Amino acid sequence: MPIKFGTDGWRDIIAEDFTYANVRTVAQAHAQALRQGGGKLVIVGYDTRFQGPGFAKVVAQVMAEQGLDVLLAQDYLPTPALSFAVVHHHAAGGVMITASHNPPQYSGYKIKGSYGGSATPATVKLIEQALETPEGYAGPRGQVKPFDIRDAYYAQLDAQFDLNIMRAYQGKVIHDAMGGAACGWLTGYARHAGLKLDLSELHGKPDPMFYGVNPEPIPQNLSQLMSLLATQTGTALGVITDGDADRVGAVTAGGKFFNSHQIFAVLLKHLHGRGVRGRIVKTVSGSRVIDLLSQKLGLELLETPVGFKYITDAFLEGQQDESKAVLMGGEESGGLSSRGHIPERDGLLNSLLMIEAIAASGKSLDELFADIEAEVGFKHHYDRNDLHLSDTFDKDRLLTEAAQYTEVAGQLVEGVNKRDGVKLTLSGGASVMFRASGTEPVVRIYVEAQSPEEVKAVLDEATSRVKALDQH
Repeated sequence: MPIKFGTDGWRDIIAEDFTYANVRTVAQAHAQALRQGGGKLVIVGYDTRFQGPGFAKVVAQVMAEQGLDVLLAQDYLPTPALSFAVVHHHAAGGVMITASHNPPQYSGYKIKGSYGGSATPATVKLIEQALETPEGYAGPRGQVKPFDIRDAYYAQLDAQFDLNIMRAYQGKVIHDAMGGAACGWLTGYARHAGLKLDLSELHGKPDPMFYGVNPEPIPQNLSQLMSLLATQTGTALGVITDGDADRVGAVTAGGKFFNSHQIFAVLLKHLHGRGVRGRIVKTVSGSRVIDLLSQKLGLELLETPVGFKYITDAFLEGQQDESKAVLMGGEESGGLSSRGHIPERDGLLNSLLMIEAIAASGKSLDELFADIEAEVGFKHHYDRNDLHLSDTFDKDRLLTEAAQYTEVAGQLVEGVNKRDGVKLTLSGGASVMFRASGTEPVVRIYVEAQSPEEVKAVLDEATSRVKALDQH
């Protein structure tokens, strides 16, 4: 079975390809790569998936056999807490046993760099080379010791907020932990920081089956949270963290889904208002609102291909060179990070920042976003379609043809962006993006426009064009 690394490591189906034997093989290659780079210490953690503690223990044993000292989590923990632990303990790297937002039958091996963020492509390449040419090791064994990062991580979060504003706020918040790694962590932080929030947990007990949904903060997985907020008014808020708690989502009073583009814009405005400065980094699939808001605030905007590793690169560049420091970086799937924290997506941090934005302004997220729309002169509506196509579908032909479209749904094409897939800017400020998966026969279509009707028309037209190509 070829072990294939994706953007964040390796994911596979438990007991089919994600087995103890294969985990052992990957851990040995990872240890070899760390040792060759002079690494001495590695941190290992896991989420709430089936067999998480067992897989993590195997990783720790192999790493120790390969001469590395290991700090092994004694309980499930969020990925951002594991990443923070890597920095806190000056480790050479980290391993998180998680498949993030994937369905329950999956597990994964996420690789973290010494800086506390996703491993760079160069690091992944070293591990892949070690998989192909494993070397024997006959030196002294390392030690495996337990660790608990919760208090240090909470202290790190304290530094990200104005705690006086946070402690004065008594609004209603529901945290949907989706049965994942953030179970108990947000309520635990509220107790630690002395917050007087009316904070309750939904799906707050670990569940390897994630209460029957994929642990991804998207509307179709949030019906229970939406119905709880349907009767609420004002600033009541639902925050959602995914399976390993690095992504975030939100639902506002009335049971309305508040998407990641909107969260990015509100947090960007809020942090800027607090005096934080730096570059803004967004992936190409991100909203035009971010471009326009960055321009309004006089901030440099960097656009990257899809994938948080590109945002991590920009954060690391900013740590080396103050003039390139990043105020905030974010992607369409709910991964966001901001200045002063680790260069890593953090669903807990961003949940708390949304609460702080509400507490500081006295306005709901919907009102804060409406203010931004008025300021930048653009109304944001958004949807996407993930098309599962035949194995013979010609993705290259689609992208070649899409780059030559002159109109979509009666709207003229005014710009073509090929940074990652093909993104077309349409008259009236709308956009449609076609992006093919590198690993499966899937094409994702992203549409942003100024009305729901316009989004639907463009998405329907773009979808039918892709499906027509699949017939030929």
